[in-house]
Amino acid sequence: MLIYLLIHVFEPSWETSASSAPLALDPVSGRPAMKGYLVAIFLSSIFLYYVLYCILWGTNGYWLPTEEMRNRNNVRNCFKKPAFADLLRFPQFYPFLCKADFLKVAAAYGTNKFLLPYGIKTYEPYFSSALSKLQSCDLFGEFDRAPCKRCVVVGNGGVLKNKTLGATIDSYDVVIRMNSGPVLGHEEDVGKRTTFRLFYPESIFSDPSHYDPNTTAVLIVFKQQDLRWLTEILLGKKINTDGFWKKPALKMIYKQYQIRILDPYIIREAAFELLRFPRVFPKDQKPKHPTTGIIAITLAFHICSEVHLAGFKYNFYKPDSPLHYYGNATMSLMKKNAYHNLTAEQLFLEDIITRKMVINLTQN
Repeated sequence: MLIYLLIHVFEPSWETSASSAPLALDPVSGRPAMKGYLVAIFLSSIFLYYVLYCILWGTNGYWLPTEEMRNRNNVRNCFKKPAFADLLRFPQFYPFLCKADFLKVAAAYGTNKFLLPYGIKTYEPYFSSALSKLQSCDLFGEFDRAPCKRCVVVGNGGVLKNKTLGATIDSYDVVIRMNSGPVLGHEEDVGKRTTFRLFYPESIFSDPSHYDPNTTAVLIVFKQQDLRWLTEILLGKKINTDGFWKKPALKMIYKQYQIRILDPYIIREAAFELLRFPRVFPKDQKPKHPTTGIIAITLAFHICSEVHLAGFKYNFYKPDSPLHYYGNATMSLMKKNAYHNLTAEQLFLEDIITRKMVINLTQN
């Protein structure tokens, strides 16, 4: 029907002026021959293609998709349905913000209706300023076209100590780590490779000995100051440390091309869809937010076809047991944390492990 309408929109006039060349007429109907219809259909198809292409992918004002949009890799084009697919509302969701279309994406997924940390509402200029300083929003490298990604999310739990899982972790297509969980000096237990490292300003490395040129550093934005910090870091300005719960990093060991900003939708999905947090907490309770670990798992669900976990087992019944596979912190510190609901997170992890949606490498 649409083609029929377009044909009549572009149908040539049957009247010709005295100066124009006569049209070839069909001997029966007296109208132009079928060739004219074929040309009209061809031109209409091209027009329709451009209209739909620009609507779906965005334009730069010249009816061509922006360079940034053209360079986006497919999130996942895998024939296998992941075991965790039913947990996701939008399996093909692109996890990183791109300066060319973040407002359009926010409107499409409702992120413009939420304040930080689950949305961009009222903070659009801050996001725009930070994104304008980044060189790329690509997910994987230009030559990485493997459609089915086998991924491991490496937590920082003390359960990783002496497990010698390093070689196993390095064997995955994608290795996701978080915060300042070090690789240096712990390679035998946690491996050497890092594909993505999720962080916030208070949790990122400052020591250049931890630099890895093959890592993509992904900023989780929890508050307005995080965006200001990133902009100041990238511009080489003095860092304003006001508004942080502890002193943030004063320099970035990663290069500009390695930095991405996580779409707040990922955090929102972790909170509301996976952990089932209430939209509004009672007045006598502090709002809870997902840990970086749960956010990292949510990211993995969107970019991987298979997800394994390591280092997510915590022993709350032994307060003196090591909290991390590095350092001297103990589990007793977790009881003082009022920002997260660790019980809800452990129940969620037990559920997806029991249902075999993920494999836990440090189950025992």
